[in-house]
Amino acid sequence: MTMMDEMTQRMKVLTECDGVPGHEGAVRAQMKSYLEPLSEELVMDRLGSVFGVKTGLAGGPKVMLAGHLDEIGFMVTQITPKGFLRFNQLGGWWAHNVLSHRVKVKTRKGEYIGIIGSKPPHVLEAEERTKVMKLKDLYIDIGAKDEADAKEMGVRPGDWVVPVSDFFTMRDGELWAGKALDNRSGCSLAVEILSRLQNEQHPNVIYAGATVQEEVGLRGAGTAANLIQPDVAFALDVGIAHDTPGSESNPMKCNMGGGPLVLIFDASMIPNTALRDLVIDTAEESGISVQFDAITGGTTDGGRIHTSGIGCPTLSVGFATRYIHSHNSVMSKSDFNQAADLLTAVIKKLDRETVDKLIG
Repeated sequence: MTMMDEMTQRMKVLTECDGVPGHEGAVRAQMKSYLEPLSEELVMDRLGSVFGVKTGLAGGPKVMLAGHLDEIGFMVTQITPKGFLRFNQLGGWWAHNVLSHRVKVKTRKGEYIGIIGSKPPHVLEAEERTKVMKLKDLYIDIGAKDEADAKEMGVRPGDWVVPVSDFFTMRDGELWAGKALDNRSGCSLAVEILSRLQNEQHPNVIYAGATVQEEVGLRGAGTAANLIQPDVAFALDVGIAHDTPGSESNPMKCNMGGGPLVLIFDASMIPNTALRDLVIDTAEESGISVQFDAITGGTTDGGRIHTSGIGCPTLSVGFATRYIHSHNSVMSKSDFNQAADLLTAVIKKLDRETVDKLIG
């Protein structure tokens, strides 16, 4: 078995933490343990977003690096008379990605392994076989005998549910895989950049950390930006890899392992052009290949951060990732490492004059 380096080990720890929107406490505690040794102070909003502060130049522009703590999951909404659990999604799921998968149901009396169930193929009508199951028709089986038994186990409506999936590596450690890469990879990137700046000069004040409830409407991004009032911001998040079978017709050519990903358009943000150019120019100077994506059906925390206060020049940077919003996603360690190199170099350039020119 390949020994894990520090970056890989941190990804393993963060991805194996459980934290759906509104229940990010365990992930936040882990992030605090990483940020505290690297920061002068920690700041938190009242929803639970957390950031470490590092001053390079007092009075310099405030630079926000934001991953998000939450992962997609589910919430229990009903216990049926026979003890099965109905649920709502927290974040975007495709029903094909959840059938027969294991989940953990988190209750006041502990957690229980459950299986997401549906009708077996043997009893499906012909027309049903060609359709995607609706999430409302699925349920979670925790082995309860009936509704009373499920309640005795501690289950209540509002309890949260998270995928069961351990972190693992592929191709001799070059690839990272598991649940919650979206977006513990962004959380880890914020920590990594803060670590790389420990003994480096930078003409600004860094706020590196992660928001809450991104997957259900960018909620923590708004409150965190109101707290920090950044002068420039980077949303650190996964993007979509278009290198798998069936994606050949996509006009964007984003390959896992092809370099950091810059999002040039999404459903909630057109990024600041000058900031985009600064990142691209810095990448060229550093010999780092960057990739570009444009999506109409998704967004990142940048959508909320860039409209905070009087406006904030913002760019979303991340990694082309396969199979996001499922139990198992895959991303490239080299993309992560190069993203850290790139953003560390960009941050060193963000003095007051440069930041002021972003909106000139």
